[in-house]
Amino acid sequence: MLLGKMYLRHEIGKIGEEIAVKYVMGLGYKIIERNFYANQGEIDIIAKDKKEIVFIEVKTRTNLFFGKPIEAVTNQKQKHLIRTVKYYLYLKHMENEYIRLDVIEVYITEDKFKINHIKQII
Repeated sequence: MLLGKMYLRHEIGKIGEEIAVKYVMGLGYKIIERNFYANQGEIDIIAKDKKEIVFIEVKTRTNLFFGKPIEAVTNQKQKHLIRTVKYYLYLKHMENEYIRLDVIEVYITEDKFKINHIKQII
């Protein structure tokens, strides 16, 4: 049963990421990369918004039983994000770029969804 719940949570996360990608593309962002993995952590979406490289953490929920999505971006998670961003910038020789860290909350209920875009979380 636990495996089934983990799979469902993963699938809901993937759906939330797809919604977030379409949302930011609708804002005119250019997607650079998705699901960048490193030892330090993972970045869900890396996009270009005008002159800024935007690193986006997507948090998806179907209810608020475990709190708001933004509450899952703890201090520890923020530290992992920062380390991963620094590594990505180093790896891609982009150390001099303007950057921003955003969180996109995706709330899914039945066949509807709501997005809350929180810019510059750190």
